Amino acid sequence: MTDQAVDTGGVQLSGHAATRGQFLGRTRELKELRADIERTGLDTLTGKKAPRARVLLIAGRPGSGRTALAEELVRQVARRYRDGVLRTRLAEPDGTPVPVEHAARDLLTALDLPTPAGADEDELAATLREALADRRALILLDDAAGADQVDALLPDTPECLLVAVSAGPLTGIADVRPCTLGGLDTKSALDLLTRYTGSVRITVDPRAAEGLVEICQGQPAALVLAGGWLAARPQAAVSDLAKQLHAEIAEDSARTPLSRIFGLVHATLSAPAARTLRLLSLAPAGLVDPHTASALAGCSMSAAQTALDDLTALGLLRAVDSPLPEYEVPGALHPLLRAAAEAHERPAELQLARARMFERTVRLLQSCRAVTEPDNPQAREKLQGTPRALRFPTRAAAAEWLTARRPALLAAARAAVADGELDTLARRLMSQLVRTMVAHFGTQAAASDLYGIHQLVLDVAERRDLPREKAAALLNLADVDARTGRTAEALVRYRAALDAGRAAHDPYATGRAMESVGGAHLELGDYERAADWFGRALAQRLARDERADAARLYGRIATAHTYAGRYGEAQRAWRAAAAGHRKNGDVAAHARALSELARVQEYAGRPEESLRTCEEALEWARRAEDTRLQAAVRLRLADTLDHLGDPTAARLHRGEAGRLLEEDPRDAHGNDHEDDHEGAQTGGPDPRSAGTQP
Repeated sequence: MTDQAVDTGGVQLSGHAATRGQFLGRTRELKELRADIERTGLDTLTGKKAPRARVLLIAGRPGSGRTALAEELVRQVARRYRDGVLRTRLAEPDGTPVPVEHAARDLLTALDLPTPAGADEDELAATLREALADRRALILLDDAAGADQVDALLPDTPECLLVAVSAGPLTGIADVRPCTLGGLDTKSALDLLTRYTGSVRITVDPRAAEGLVEICQGQPAALVLAGGWLAARPQAAVSDLAKQLHAEIAEDSARTPLSRIFGLVHATLSAPAARTLRLLSLAPAGLVDPHTASALAGCSMSAAQTALDDLTALGLLRAVDSPLPEYEVPGALHPLLRAAAEAHERPAELQLARARMFERTVRLLQSCRAVTEPDNPQAREKLQGTPRALRFPTRAAAAEWLTARRPALLAAARAAVADGELDTLARRLMSQLVRTMVAHFGTQAAASDLYGIHQLVLDVAERRDLPREKAAALLNLADVDARTGRTAEALVRYRAALDAGRAAHDPYATGRAMESVGGAHLELGDYERAADWFGRALAQRLARDERADAARLYGRIATAHTYAGRYGEAQRAWRAAAAGHRKNGDVAAHARALSELARVQEYAGRPEESLRTCEEALEWARRAEDTRLQAAVRLRLADTLDHLGDPTAARLHRGEAGRLLEEDPRDAHGNDHEDDHEGAQTGGPDPRSAGTQP
């Protein structure tokens, strides 16, 4: 967020009207706020130094200059906080409170700390407090909707300072120092008008200018719109605008100054510009780019860009500091835009505009993902059929767009689900968003965002009673739970996915869920249940003649028996796995299964059999031409030879393994275990460390 001359509910002055780093007025408020930082803070109950960070509250209506004052205060004192300034917003443009977990994730990301996917509000808030425990940071929470949000994010260290911006008090937080804003002083308000109109029109009629300030009640947002109106009409006098506003007051004295000046500005726009402005109230997170404006208004990209620039010059939008052309709908204007849209547009037109916007987003995501697959004929064909305006020239350009538009894209997914009337589009949007994020960032890096998207998919599936989609969403959520160590939660979701898969008569979801239930039990150390569930999944695979999956499941059953110390059952299962892989022609998998069989034979106290099986596995690994696998088998052979009392032969095999690894320097043990099934946990303790080694 950049320093602003004034806060206009999110509007930054554009062009010559903005002077970076300048701030108008609020001298008294700034002095009082800085004094509040310096004073001794005492806990009201103990009389001792407060154990938590000090909270300064800047309260005022949207458009009163509250965010600008907070930013100016932060600018002046930031050097005192060695660990920097952290910022996040606690309300959407329409006033909807931002969940604490989302805000905590933003702050942890700003600290370059990991945010576990699926972690709940309490866990993330505790992680944030722990991260700030030994730091001296300044936290700015903009648009706080209530005390609960602020309290959850409040650091447990007096070395930090928290500045909250809100419309009202934060009752319930101890020792909050409020600063309530009214309008700007007359001199500062006139200076603001001068930035738009130049000095001549203000100085030739100072009484009219002061009257205009009084009509606007010194509110920066109203003054910016007044200045934009005058800047667009060089021949108009300040008194002309004042007279029109006086007429508005005579007609309806109950309206706010901002709503009056907005109504006047809106009425003088051309019909296309006014319609575009109204439809921008539908922009997700209040963030607009030319694609969004073009889709909402149903106009060309060039016309949309021109409209956005014109609206920005009038103070109706704010240009965002972004590598892309991007704009923000001021928070103070958002309810006025929404009311105007509802008054002037039919509900069907608003719904059609939403549908166009979501459809455009889907196509952009498709193009963004396709550019990552240049060797894929289908992706190339899809790109060639995409209009030039929707294409990305390079993968880097696509990634830059995806990163910059991430907040808006996630907000679009939430808006599509909340709409309730566009569920088909919502599912397409979320599907493309997941695929695109994975393609550019990878599953692990995008896990937090993916978790939220899968939850949205689940919401739609439950609302529309779509068991197949419900099963898929539950499986995806459970996979993230399992990967981040929440195995018990994953098990609950896998079992729910199994029920949904059965209701949908979906054999894939059912089989995948059964195997994943087994994997979760394996991770939790319940090896008997793990083997049982793997057996159920195996029965389904055999019934469907899915031989490759059946062979793999024999290996998973063998793993569960091995961990439980049931070496006889484990050997039979590994033999079945090896036979299945050999029958399927999977030479490498056959060699790995034999290698695992040899290990179990060694655990069972049969080193001679283990040696013979290892030698057979080595032969199959040679046939597979897999150097990593050959190295792994030779290392196992060396261990067995050591147990048999032949250290010389063991050294020879270790030496050969080292030579192979020099040819392929990756970890030789990377292929040493049966490959994981997607979403299924294969981890567990080493049987030897669990006390089962003979």
